[in-house]
Amino acid sequence: MNITRSKPAEGCGASPACPLSAACVPDQAMPCEDVSHLHDEKLALCDALEAIADSLPGQVDRFECLRVGAILAPAIRRSHAIEESRIFPVFETASAAPGRASSVARLKAEHLADECAAADVSEELLRVGHGGEIGNPEALGFMLRALFEAMRRHVAFEREHIMPTIGPLDSLDRAG
Repeated sequence: MNITRSKPAEGCGASPACPLSAACVPDQAMPCEDVSHLHDEKLALCDALEAIADSLPGQVDRFECLRVGAILAPAIRRSHAIEESRIFPVFETASAAPGRASSVARLKAEHLADECAAADVSEELLRVGHGGEIGNPEALGFMLRALFEAMRRHVAFEREHIMPTIGPLDSLDRAG
């Protein structure tokens, strides 16, 4: 069953046939735009984490550690909150396909694991950024890689399975 509206939500420029129009909130960006932006932000963070991991131990940019450490955990929490409140409910009800609820439960569990890992990584990056010694560069590199690889897999799953199921986001018919 596709969710449709007779007209898009106030402030939403999506077509009434867009399943995500059900998640539009007045005076906020459309969920499809939010998710696209959040995915781009997450992937940029993954690239930054990978660059830090590749620079260990001797070429680490401490300012970059401070920058990434300061934004990582809040960005992940904000992204997950939007996905869980605006995207996942639409995905669960967009069709009668079996397994939607279990997919969402798994994605929420991944969110929790990623948020915990991001908090640990942020703490370590801030410590290093403030001049702390890198006692075990291999362990730090593994910690960074585990997080950015999990985040990239999560974004890929959402782009390949969630977003196409709930609406053709790259070809939304914008109301003018």
